[in-house]
Amino acid sequence: MRFKQITFLIIVCAITSLNANAQKDWINLFNGKDLKDWTIKISKHNLNDNYANTFSVKNGLMKVSYDGYGAFDQQYGHIFYKKAFSAYLLKVTYRFIGQQANGGEGWALRNSGAMLHSQDPKTMLKDQDFPISVEAQILGGDGEHERHTSNVCTPGTNIFFNGKLFTQHCLDSKSKTYAGDQWVTAQFLVLGDSVIKHIIDGEVVLEYTKPQMGGGNVSNFDAKVKIDGKPLTAGYIALQSESHPIEFKTVQLYNLEPFIKNKSKLDKVVEKILKQ
Repeated sequence: MRFKQITFLIIVCAITSLNANAQKDWINLFNGKDLKDWTIKISKHNLNDNYANTFSVKNGLMKVSYDGYGAFDQQYGHIFYKKAFSAYLLKVTYRFIGQQANGGEGWALRNSGAMLHSQDPKTMLKDQDFPISVEAQILGGDGEHERHTSNVCTPGTNIFFNGKLFTQHCLDSKSKTYAGDQWVTAQFLVLGDSVIKHIIDGEVVLEYTKPQMGGGNVSNFDAKVKIDGKPLTAGYIALQSESHPIEFKTVQLYNLEPFIKNKSKLDKVVEKILKQ
C-alpha cells in the first residue's frame, strides 16, 4: 500500500512538473491582482491619471468601465505594460459587457484593441487620442451585423498587405463574429518588423508585414516622435478603453526574441506554444 502511494505521488509530481514547464516561459503581463506593472494614459488627462477609475481589477479581472463618466467625450484611454518587446506571441482573453458609455462614437460599440509596437506612453502628449502603434482591433457582435474581430487598424502607422503598402486605416480579418458576452481568446504573433499574424481558435485570420510609422488617424501627437517610414521593430503593448466596457481575464506573452535568428527553431517553438 505504501509503495503504491509513493508511486502515485511521484506520478502526480511528474505531471505537475510537466505542466509547469509547459507554462514556464509564458509571462503573465496581468497578474490578476493589481495594475502595478502598468502605465495609464487617457486622452485629456496626464500620464497615470486613472480618470474615474477607468481601469481597475476585481475578482481577478482587469476591468475597463465608465461608471464615473458623465459623457465619454473622446477620452480614449490606454493601459501599457511596463516593458517593450520585439518578438513575441501575445494571448488576450476578453469579453464585452454592459452598455456603451454615453457619448461614445457609433463605431466604438463593442470595440477595443491590443496596441502592438506602441510608442512609449511617456512620449504621448496630454490631448493625444491614440498611441502611434499597430492596433489589433477587438470587436464584438452587435446582434445584427457581421463583425469580424482581430482586425488591424493603424493609428499613425502603415503596414504591407499581400506585398503592397496598405494605407487605409483598418483591414478586416476573416474571423467569425463573436456576439454576446462570451469569452474570446485572441493571439497575436509579432516578429519585429517582419510579420504580424492574428490568430483565433488556432487559425490565422489576418497576416501582414513591415509595420512602420506613417499615415494619419492619430491626433495631437508630438511631431518629433512620429518619423514616417521608420520600421517598427519593437514597442510597448497596451489595452484600450474606447467607450464600451470590457473585461480581460488573461494577458500573457511568450517572448520569442531568443529564437528570432533561428527560423527553424522559431517555427517549432511557435507551433508548440500555439497548441498549449
